[in-house]
Amino acid sequence: MKPQVFTQYDSFDDPLVDAEGLEETSEDDLWFLPGPMEVEPDYLLPGPRAEPRETAVLDNWRKAEAGHAARLARVAGRVGALDDRLKRGPEGWRHRLALIEAADLSWFVGDRIGPDRLALWISMRLSGVQDDTAALARVGWAVRRLTGGPGPEVDLSAFLDRRDPENMADDAEPFADRAGGWLDLMGQAADLHPLTRACMGFHLWSLAGLGYQGDRVEAAVTAGRIAASEVNNSVFAPLAMGGAGGLRASGTPADRLVRWLDGMEAATLTAMRHLDDIESWSTRATIVMASLSGRTPTALRTVLTEWPLVSAPMAEALTGASRAAVQRNLTLMEGRSLISEVTGQGRFRMWRLTA
Repeated sequence: MKPQVFTQYDSFDDPLVDAEGLEETSEDDLWFLPGPMEVEPDYLLPGPRAEPRETAVLDNWRKAEAGHAARLARVAGRVGALDDRLKRGPEGWRHRLALIEAADLSWFVGDRIGPDRLALWISMRLSGVQDDTAALARVGWAVRRLTGGPGPEVDLSAFLDRRDPENMADDAEPFADRAGGWLDLMGQAADLHPLTRACMGFHLWSLAGLGYQGDRVEAAVTAGRIAASEVNNSVFAPLAMGGAGGLRASGTPADRLVRWLDGMEAATLTAMRHLDDIESWSTRATIVMASLSGRTPTALRTVLTEWPLVSAPMAEALTGASRAAVQRNLTLMEGRSLISEVTGQGRFRMWRLTA
């Protein structure tokens, strides 16, 4: 039997095969290839996107500011009214507002440092066994920066107390370079209102590589200082006193600016109401304690207006009076309904003003 010879068949060599029909058959048979782009399923994850250019970022924030000019003007007026109020008040008012703002910021980032713990840490560097000393140090830094010192745009490294470690890896980007990039972008936005620039700087903080644990406190404190850069008496503009809704990071620049302005307005109004209560209490305390002699009553009134909560050891350290004189005046003020004890215990007691 003659063996069968197999030969390779090439359809292109067969003149009986229609080229057009071949094309149709081939397309039908290629079921394993992806379809055209317009029929791709919409459930697939998007691919990587290029980061927007700096000019595009700035343009977005300029458009956001232009679209909410009326709201921006109203909030700027609120901040100006708070600045004028602080001008007419004692220096202790600024310190008290800084303590409240720093404590509220700690709750926003999850540290949850109460006014009593913060007051003890700032005044006497006292902390409990279960206290997070790193969190206390962060909030203590916030209080220092909210009460004075050079602004963040003068020297960001000094403002944040951050330096590169000596054993930094060769391929790591120095902090000065990252800070310089953020400052350069903020400088390009000099035509924006300080409230808008503060909002933009806060939301670009992590993108500039400035973030680490606790970075939201640093970003918020920096933004609060920038927002008050054009007023004379307010070291910072409050952001967290009325709730931290303005610090949420989601949505377009226009959405973020609206939340920012609403949150700042609520915080500023809260600060104004707080100063109203302090001023009213100071007037009443001066009248009630007019018959008392010595310097301790006056010094104690000053301490109580500067600190949200005061303990006897704190008052002794801050006034320079003896423990007996401080305890005697605290008891007298409590008896005349000027202050109230908040712990409800016999030791480690703390007092606050009675509105």
